[in-house]
Amino acid sequence: MERTGTSATKAKNKYNDANYDRLYPYVKKGKKAEYEAAAKTAGYDSLNEFIIDAIEEKISRT
Repeated sequence: MERTGTSATKAKNKYNDANYDRLYPYVKKGKKAEYEAAAKTAGYDSLNEFIIDAIEEKISRT
């Protein structure tokens, strides 16, 4: 019998599916590290937070 994950993982996945949309940006090799460094330098805890802020800033300019 194959185990497919713990109950906690299943619950988290169910919550995330119901409350979040997923984006899958693809970047050239090496760019991810560059973006992570920029996020860290700017004081962000995560690359995701940095990307969301950048998108929101771009939207507010239009």
